[in-house]
Amino acid sequence: MTRPGSDTDGWGTFGVTIVRGGATALKDVTLAAPRGQVSAVVGGDGAGKTTLLRALVGRILPVSGRISAPPTERCGFMPTGASGVWQDLSVNENFDFVAAAHHLSGGALADRRTDLLEQAGLTGAADRLAGDLSGGMRQKLAFCLAILHRPDLLVLDEPSTGVDPVSRVDLWRLIAKAAAEHTAVVMATTYLDEAERASTCLVLDRGVALAHGAPDKILASTPGTLTSGDAPTGDPELSWRRGRQTRSWHPGPPHPGEQPIGADMEDCVIALTLAEQQAGAA
Repeated sequence: MTRPGSDTDGWGTFGVTIVRGGATALKDVTLAAPRGQVSAVVGGDGAGKTTLLRALVGRILPVSGRISAPPTERCGFMPTGASGVWQDLSVNENFDFVAAAHHLSGGALADRRTDLLEQAGLTGAADRLAGDLSGGMRQKLAFCLAILHRPDLLVLDEPSTGVDPVSRVDLWRLIAKAAAEHTAVVMATTYLDEAERASTCLVLDRGVALAHGAPDKILASTPGTLTSGDAPTGDPELSWRRGRQTRSWHPGPPHPGEQPIGADMEDCVIALTLAEQQAGAA
């Protein structure tokens, strides 16, 4: 069941379960989306990130639980891969098309267009076809279109994936500005350093929430013991490469003589996933 909510209730999903094609895509997942904050959703392929975001904006209905969100017209949604951009239209025509759907015109549209193009570094590309833009420029255009009508809830599906480093910085500047203007921002991301910059983070694995809360709280709850060295220690199935080093993990406290290291978000998510897999196999 789902219903429009208000910022006094707190937006987000509450114990949501979604079944797609006979399989459970999300199981009892809760995500808070407070205004003025960025909430990150992380997880591997098939974790349920896109399903959760689409449910939040009313495109998928849950079989149980509750979704609290603004009315659809007060939501902004940026799908993955800049598919929110019409490539056979110019940048300005993309703005006009989306503005018409939100009944935005005249001076209000002109001012908003000028402001967003300047923020995104797209002013000089206003008359270019969207299909002729670089990948990073198209992603920034897709973001501008999603936030054109100043939504109360902005949902972004991997906005910076595959984007060049400069455009990625520009996108984060735009995201931070949206949150500063009291918009609730929910974003799925494959970059775990971005998740550490969010106010709250939800870690998903195969439709199940492994952790949810402030990034420092999640890091502090990293299960088991993590070590780093030139080669794996213990079970090689519980080791992975990080640059020139190998991380190794095992459940429980450190073994005698073992020198554990602190986890960053990437190590933490892997450890949480491994712990969940071991619990499921037990």
